[in-house]
Amino acid sequence: MSQAHPHRSAHRTSRWHRPLAGLAVATTALTGLAALGPTAGAAAAAGPAVPFGSHTKPYAAGTLKPSGAQSTLDQKVVDYYNKWKTAFVRQNCGHGWYQVISPDADHPYVGEAQGYGMVIAATMAGADPDAKKIFDGLTKWMIDHPSSINKDLLAAEQDSSCKSVDGSDAATDGDLDAAYGLLLADRQWGSSGTYDYKALALKHIAAIKKDELNPSTNLLKLGDWSSKGDEYYYVSRTSDWMVDHFRAFRAASGDAAWDTVRTAHQNQIANLQSSYAPNTGLLPDFVVNTNATPKPAPGKVLEDANDGAYWWNACRTPWRIADDAVTSGDAKSLAAARKLNSWIKGKTGGDPKKIGVGYKLNGTQISSGSEAAFFAPFTLAAMTDPGSQAWLDALWNRMLATPVDTSSYFSASIQLQVMITASGNHWVP
Repeated sequence: MSQAHPHRSAHRTSRWHRPLAGLAVATTALTGLAALGPTAGAAAAAGPAVPFGSHTKPYAAGTLKPSGAQSTLDQKVVDYYNKWKTAFVRQNCGHGWYQVISPDADHPYVGEAQGYGMVIAATMAGADPDAKKIFDGLTKWMIDHPSSINKDLLAAEQDSSCKSVDGSDAATDGDLDAAYGLLLADRQWGSSGTYDYKALALKHIAAIKKDELNPSTNLLKLGDWSSKGDEYYYVSRTSDWMVDHFRAFRAASGDAAWDTVRTAHQNQIANLQSSYAPNTGLLPDFVVNTNATPKPAPGKVLEDANDGAYWWNACRTPWRIADDAVTSGDAKSLAAARKLNSWIKGKTGGDPKKIGVGYKLNGTQISSGSEAAFFAPFTLAAMTDPGSQAWLDALWNRMLATPVDTSSYFSASIQLQVMITASGNHWVP
């Protein structure tokens, strides 16, 4: 096995804040938001079933949204998406492929970025007339870059020639989003076109279960490259714990094992918060000893000395937890999100500019500066607390004041997906 797999994070070099290179971002004409509503009785082939801005899948009762007209919130997302697309969506290697480029990763193309792209493209259908074309190009990329271990998973890293490298194995986070994106695409466009999205999704979900899930703990592994007996077999990355994805996999596959998987991850979120971060609710990047007493990594396990802290992986957990809380209303997800929200709102005195870059689990700040990867996800935790409207608005306005960092697909892609949820446009297939 290649020793390159510790670089699976795909964003290690983004941990230092850099001044923005001049944002000469051309805007691409997108369909006006006035045309985003669903067309009654339209045939599936006429357009997406859940167009961006249609808001046909309401959030759980009591969920907050940023203040302002819905059309304004939607337009802000489209504006940001437009710039994100210009900065990161590419057709660099022919073959009908689209790819999301990752200038801040160890390689130009990483599975995590392609997964983000698939989810984003399917969600933005109706706002971007090219959404299906882009999605199909990303799907072809996925099919043509299979993992060397399980061909139904995506090889996690490609070089500038678009060739898979570093063992050509898979990373769990990219696969989860790829499968979820395929389910979104099936709902949007049906599966009778160029690609049978539903069949591809079910293959991907089954492959995740077979090679990226630990059967003894029901917790996700780091990738298909970790196997019984190796040092990473009982290590899990909290940013992979995408509860709404597990719900979608259960619904699509009919496999009740995904209920068990969802519960196992939710129980560990609660356990880690109560046992290791009782005052903050923060989760560590990596959890070890998942077969015995799961606990934060004691130091460097995969990436660096902050593997047991709230760092460049776990910064995504408020987003992932709250995505489930606002769509399902689940009590466990709501409790976890509210704990995070209560702490960060108090820690910063309600000023999003005071959100630092990384924290120890006790709340001690690791680094100064400001990164969208760290402040944006807390926006969604704020949506779960009825008393946090002013705080939510401050976080939303902080995002609006933050332009797309063309040197960091990681921060930009996280902020875009947070804005999609905050505006009421995230939905679970």
